[in-house]
Amino acid sequence: MTGGASGVPTIYPTILYDDAKAAIRTLTQGLGFTEEAVYEGENGSVLHAELSCGNGRVMLGSRGREGVFAQAMAGAGPAGVYVVVEEVDEHYARAKEFGVEILMEPTDQDYGSRDYMARDAEGNVWSFGTYAPGSG
Repeated sequence: MTGGASGVPTIYPTILYDDAKAAIRTLTQGLGFTEEAVYEGENGSVLHAELSCGNGRVMLGSRGREGVFAQAMAGAGPAGVYVVVEEVDEHYARAKEFGVEILMEPTDQDYGSRDYMARDAEGNVWSFGTYAPGSG
C-alpha cells in the first residue's frame, strides 16, 4: 500500500459539476479549500481541477465531456465528502457568510467530534468536523 504514512492522501474524491467554475468559487471562498490546479478546455470548461484542504485533496471537473470517466459519471447523483478541520465553528461561520446552504449547524457528536454539514449548489453534501478516522 502506498501513501498514508508519508502524509500523502491515497483517496481523492472526484466530482463532476454542471458549473465547475462556480463550484471552485464556493469551495475556495466559502469552504476554505486552496486551489492547487485548474486546467480549462478551449471552450472554458474545467477539464481537471485539484483543491486541497489540510493534506487532503478533491478533484473536480465539468460534466458533459468525452471519455470513459465522464461517461461513467453521466447522471451520477450527489456525493458526500467528509473533511477534517480543527476550528469547526470558524469554518462554519465562513461558509454561512458566503451563503453556502447549511444542513446542520455545528453539533457535538456522541463519538467526540464536532461537525457541521453543508450542501453545495449542485447537491453535494460536505461535512466538516474534528473526527479524523484512524488517528487514534
